[in-house]
Amino acid sequence: MIHLKSANEIAILRECNQIVVDILNTLKRHCHPGVTTLELDKIAEDLTLKHKARAAFKGYNGFPATLCTSVNHQVVHGIPSRQVLREGDIVSVDYGVFHRGFYGDAAVTLPVGRISAATERLLQTTRESLMLGIEKAVPGNHLGDISAAIQTHAEGRGYSLVKEFSGHGIGRSLHEEPAVLNYVVNGRGILLKPGLVLAIEPMVSLGTDKVRVLPDRWTVVTQDGKPSAHFEHSVAITENGPEILSLGI
Repeated sequence: MIHLKSANEIAILRECNQIVVDILNTLKRHCHPGVTTLELDKIAEDLTLKHKARAAFKGYNGFPATLCTSVNHQVVHGIPSRQVLREGDIVSVDYGVFHRGFYGDAAVTLPVGRISAATERLLQTTRESLMLGIEKAVPGNHLGDISAAIQTHAEGRGYSLVKEFSGHGIGRSLHEEPAVLNYVVNGRGILLKPGLVLAIEPMVSLGTDKVRVLPDRWTVVTQDGKPSAHFEHSVAITENGPEILSLGI
């Protein structure tokens, strides 16, 4: 069932997502060569408590950490560890909170020091794909219009889209209907209406779109070992077009 949100509910979702923005921006400042993903997780955990919020991912289906930290060829759902980030790495940081009965959720892929031009183009294309998808999140369009914009841009630049994972609705639950695919399937999907709130999150890879899950049962990696990037915003569809609730990252 798809739940359309009231103006008051969207205001709370905006507040939740601004907590996410604040913490992700802090993590950006701490993401440098020599830091571990476990140290980033501790920073996020402490700041979540200061905001009087709860980490959305910790304990979710048994996930053990506050952040998902996915390094280089890790696509999503990486578990923070004592792995030291090195110059030239990239790390996808996915973070969510539960606050006042609602969820906020966003992700960024961060460079660690100086990265290669090829990797920077991957990050840029993934960010652009997200923003082009968001542009289509307007009343009267269909869900597939978001998917088509993402797919056309990413594949048009020569990259692959991970198809096993998707965006989602968000609100009183972390994952709500509908699924927001990053590629087009048969039909245009549901009609977009004001009050629909979506977490849109393309996952774009430098090589193959094929992935596998590591023995930890969480971490998803590309099968060819090439890097993958992930960016996510929570977006409310309004009468005036899309509002990025996690704006500011």
